[in-house]
Amino acid sequence: MENMLDNLALPAADATVAERIKYLISLSRKTQAQFSRLLGIDPSSLSKALTQKTPIADSFLNRIVVNVGVSKEWLVSGRGLPFPKGGAAGASAVQATSEVQRLAKGAPVYDIDVTAGPNAMSRAFTQENIVGYLDMPGINPNYPLVRVSGESMMPRISNGAYIAIREINDMSIIFWGSIYLVELEDYRMVKYLRRHDDPSKVILHSENPNFDDIEVNRADIIKLFLVENIINFDNLV
Repeated sequence: MENMLDNLALPAADATVAERIKYLISLSRKTQAQFSRLLGIDPSSLSKALTQKTPIADSFLNRIVVNVGVSKEWLVSGRGLPFPKGGAAGASAVQATSEVQRLAKGAPVYDIDVTAGPNAMSRAFTQENIVGYLDMPGINPNYPLVRVSGESMMPRISNGAYIAIREINDMSIIFWGSIYLVELEDYRMVKYLRRHDDPSKVILHSENPNFDDIEVNRADIIKLFLVENIINFDNLV
């Protein structure tokens, strides 16, 4: 059986995305349920994608690319090789499984822009939104990593940077001058929190001097998340 899998033929050029995912499952030597757990998704979601009962979203494909180490170009279009840097197909599958196990450690990386949309953040922290894991010194694995868009916190936080956030349960305690993700009814913003002369209010301050301060009532803050780490990709070499 092992030799049969090692020599498993690549899907035809006109194969569907679902058929290429099935090929990866065969290479991994996992059941469909085991493969879904490696990706951090519900088995029923994978089943619906494979039977084409639901559209295969780009975020779903990104999850496979990140966790399995497969070429996205091959996964989407069938062009090239699934593991262009690997050796035989069977060896690539073993390497991919090891990579999945390695990436499953660390802080979860969510495909979420925390400054987009008014919906409660707690609703977004689901397995479906996890695209990978980051295991590195100084990053607490219990703190989710989410994306930030916009220029109001530049250059401290670049557009597209990721931040590790920790939910604050007692919002009466604020570390003045620290950076927070502030959740309001209609907005989510990443700002410095500064003390206001009126104790019933706070000041949301931007790093970018082109943005004015914002005054908000403390009672209007639905949730606070302290920004523990900042990862600016433009600073990575």
